[in-house]
Formats: sequence, structure tokens, C-alpha cells
Amino acid sequence: MATLSPLIRDEMQLKQRYLRAKRVLDIAFTLLVLPFLCLVMLIIAVFIRIDSEGPIFYRQKRVGQDGIEFEMLKFRSMHVNNQDTLHREAVKQYMKGDKLNGDDGAVSTIYKLVDDPRITRVGRIIRKLSIDELPQFFNALHGEMSVVGPRPPLPYEVEGYSPHDTLRLCAKPGITGYWQVYGRSRVTFDEMVEMDINYLQQQSILQDMKLIILTIPVVVSGRGGG
Repeated sequence: MATLSPLIRDEMQLKQRYLRAKRVLDIAFTLLVLPFLCLVMLIIAVFIRIDSEGPIFYRQKRVGQDGIEFEMLKFRSMHVNNQDTLHREAVKQYMKGDKLNGDDGAVSTIYKLVDDPRITRVGRIIRKLSIDELPQFFNALHGEMSVVGPRPPLPYEVEGYSPHDTLRLCAKPGITGYWQVYGRSRVTFDEMVEMDINYLQQQSILQDMKLIILTIPVVVSGRGGG
């Protein structure tokens, strides 16, 4: 019977210890911030209810670790009963490396189309500040997501993935991560994939804590949102 070399065995043990520590960080950080975020989420919920008809929360199918789909929670930022045809086409163009320009010349990204008519007035604000994603802390608490990890892709995005692109699905998706801090509207699809893969190769608890801290100024400034 074949046995693992000491080097491989040590690497596997380190990986398992990291994953256990990461899960503890997810639970501890989520339980720490949720009480402070409750008032913010209540205010957002009231404004969403006043601004447009429809539910406060939006459940969206996303692809998680190892290609397993789950329902990701977000605050609803769009009008109900809208079609995703425009976004599907935008995803294809983004993955091919095409730029999507608005009437004012601004370049839009995979999820943030310029002058998207589906977005509500309140939706534009909460998307700009990325606070539409606050309910994802409940996904992290449930174990479907992590606080830090690759951006969770849509199923029709994954349909166009190459074998190399699927490497970013080897870990739980995150509320924040390399792309959310350093990328967003400033990088191409291929650059985003490489960011996520590099994170997975170098991930550590210290790296995760650093990305959590760096997320704060990104959210406050609204850089790359909208």
C-alpha cells in the first residue's frame, strides 16, 4: 500500500489547519460585525421598500466551491421581473476581453453595466457602496461562502470557463477578496481569474485579515462600484 511522503503529508496537514482556522475566522468575524450592521441593514430595507415594489432580499444562483450551486443573498437593487438577456451578453463580451462602453464613454464591467435600466434609484446607491452584499454574511455563517475568497460567479458565466478558469472554484467564494480590493472595474476577466488563483496559492489567515482590513476603504470610497 502506497504511503504519502512526509512533505506531502505536512502540506496536507497545514492546509487542513488553515481551513479550520479560516472557518473559525468566518464565524467569529460574522458574529462580531452583524450586531453593528443590523441598523444599517434595517435602514437599507426601509429605503428599498419605499423606493420600489418587490421583496427586500434577492436570492441569486451562484456557483460555489467545486462547482456546487447555492443561493446567494443580496439586497434587491433591481426592479422585479426583469430579463437577464442584456447581462448574459455583457458576460460573454467581458470574458472575451471586450470593453462595454456607455453613452458617456465610461467602461462598464461584468456585473455593473453603465446606465442599466433594471437598477432602482436606491439600488444604484447601495451597489455603488457595495452594501447590497451585506446579507452575504448569512451565507458565510451558513458555510456556503467565506468572508474572504474568489468572487462567486453566475452559472452562465461558468459555462464559458476554460479548465484553467475553473481553478478559481477550488475554494469557497468570498464576500471580499483580491478582485474586490484590487480589481473590480479596473481589470479584465483573465486578470480577475489570475488574481483569484494567486490568492488560492498564497492564502493564509494573515492574508485574509489583511484583505478584510483593505476592504473598508474600498467600500467607503465606492471605488469600482456602481
